[in-house]
Amino acid sequence: MASPVSQQQILYVSGNQMREALSPTAAVNALQSVLEVGLDPELDAPRTRVNTSSGLFLQMPSTWQDIVGTKLLTITEANAAIGEPVIQGLYAIFGGESQAPLAIIDGIELTNLRTSAVSALGARLVSNSPSKELLVFGTGVQAWAHIRTFADVFGISKVRVVGRNPENARALIDRVSTELGLDGDIGSVADVSEADLIVCCTASSEPLFDGNQVRDHAVVVAMGAHDPTSRELDDVLLQRANVVVESRDSAMREAGDVIQAIDSGAIRDATELLTLAEVVSGVRKPMPDRPTVFKTTGMPWQDLIIARSVLEVLHTANALSEEALSSNA
Repeated sequence: MASPVSQQQILYVSGNQMREALSPTAAVNALQSVLEVGLDPELDAPRTRVNTSSGLFLQMPSTWQDIVGTKLLTITEANAAIGEPVIQGLYAIFGGESQAPLAIIDGIELTNLRTSAVSALGARLVSNSPSKELLVFGTGVQAWAHIRTFADVFGISKVRVVGRNPENARALIDRVSTELGLDGDIGSVADVSEADLIVCCTASSEPLFDGNQVRDHAVVVAMGAHDPTSRELDDVLLQRANVVVESRDSAMREAGDVIQAIDSGAIRDATELLTLAEVVSGVRKPMPDRPTVFKTTGMPWQDLIIARSVLEVLHTANALSEEALSSNA
């Protein structure tokens, strides 16, 4: 990939620039395209975590073809009390034959887009006829990012939000109506039995609903739990469903829903899990007439591919601008 800047200059890409450069649908397409040409998530490096004096420091390195990148994040829970972001970070990307630094990218906006794009990719790959209505558990940043992305990818027209805090749920619904022009309403656990598309974006450590209530053809995306002790889905659902993950290795390290279901016997072992790469290639397909769960914890390769796509768009835009200036000179 050609560098959008000289080696003496490192580009900084803000969150606003990233949103303008890459739509949610384009982000989903970018992730699918690299899986189609052979990127193997099982080879991705695991994220590393370091305890700090005030929280956690995370690093997520990855490489693909001639690009290398890593995301650096701090998680400081005490920041919430002083009005500062709990999660702060950046993404550094290098490339070309010399592996020179190319850009620093806003890590929070990248995470929001990447996470929701991965969820939408999983849902798109396993949905025979995607629903135009979305049931969302959670009211935070990721709930909003997922609604925005799913609306763009699937043409969602109505959103129901289930949250522990009614005020937060109402605020999210108002934002959905104002910024996206969608119908929104307060949802409840009872809505699970009528939902075709469910997204779980919570920090829950316990299942959010009874898996018996999920419809046979429903698609359930669970992205909130990303450690072995937490889960959003119960054993009943995981035993009934096709279970798709980003990679078996990462799922067995971080996906509490999957780890606990295997420990209990609801899932026999990791070989029962389908991976995104297998579904994309057609090597394995979800069985019909049962729910499909896509369990995602996020992986470094996803950040890298989204970051690369953003730089490619900016490089093209810069080249076109320079061409226009030259022609008008």
